[in-house]
Amino acid sequence: MTNITTTSPNPKKPLLTLKQLTLSGLMAAVFCLLGPLSLNIPISPVPVSLGMLAIYFVTSVLGMKLGTLSVLAYILLGLAGLPVFTGFTGGAGKLLGPTGGYIIGYIFMALICGFFVDKWGHRLLPEILGMVLGTAVCYLFGTVWLAYQASYTFFQALAAGVLPYIPVDAAKLAIALVIGRQVRARLLKAGLL
Repeated sequence: MTNITTTSPNPKKPLLTLKQLTLSGLMAAVFCLLGPLSLNIPISPVPVSLGMLAIYFVTSVLGMKLGTLSVLAYILLGLAGLPVFTGFTGGAGKLLGPTGGYIIGYIFMALICGFFVDKWGHRLLPEILGMVLGTAVCYLFGTVWLAYQASYTFFQALAAGVLPYIPVDAAKLAIALVIGRQVRARLLKAGLL
């Protein structure tokens, strides 16, 4: 497979291969398909979306480096104005709105979830723990930003932007892990990861 010429600490080994970039791009596309799908609920300015499902899936398949690259690509596409954020919206204004903290939190969530997949991806419980920790960090970013944006206390923002979503996000995590682990195993067996 052709290698991308980039600067790398080891001049003989490229930073990313074409295979890796392709997989990361495909997962960014999955994220762009799932991310806009959302449902507004009357008790919160934060909609129920499939963005978390996308992160769980992408990181369970690709791990930390490529999973985070996919998330960054998704966010950059949204910032460029493509309608990939919740409710088929895009642009920098979305990051300044009530859900902006969650979007930024996606980056750190991908790093944490992906790290646990890379380190212990063959063991289910540590992988679940990584997903839960990553989710908690994303919730923290989102809660702090929502509190600032909506003039809520931290606990009001937590009640509006996190607590109603925990059961749904737990279901998303389970679905993504079941499917993602199978996809990852097949990609590893095929020598694509």
